[in-house]
Amino acid sequence: MDTPVRVTDALSIPASELSWRFSRSSGPGGQGVNTADSRVELLWEPATSAAVEALPQVLQERLMTRLRGSLVNGALVIVSSENRAQLRNRATARDRLAQTVREALAAPPRSRRATRPTRGSVERRLTAKKNRGSIKAGRSSRGHAD
Repeated sequence: MDTPVRVTDALSIPASELSWRFSRSSGPGGQGVNTADSRVELLWEPATSAAVEALPQVLQERLMTRLRGSLVNGALVIVSSENRAQLRNRATARDRLAQTVREALAAPPRSRRATRPTRGSVERRLTAKKNRGSIKAGRSSRGHAD
């Protein structure tokens, strides 16, 4: 697991910048779950990362701004305990870290350009409303015997 975490073609997080913690998992497993440290915590500090410093200033600011709410004492913490095997949880945590950073670096979506409904759609909507209203009006005109 000494390979870097590949986020994008331009960004890979070196394995030396990752810190791992292991603890007992409350996840799936039988008797072995009581003795195996299968819960994985992956910690990465983006502020001190050489990989982030290699990015353009705009992307650095976007990354730090979007991750601000997820940082705990300056570190991004990814927890994985879905699998019984620690190695699988480690792989899941690495994938989740890459996905989180990829989403934080993604360009913001284009703003919506306001448009007006077409004349045909307005007419269809009004026709449907009148039709529905006449259906409901027809219900009350039938008298009910109580």
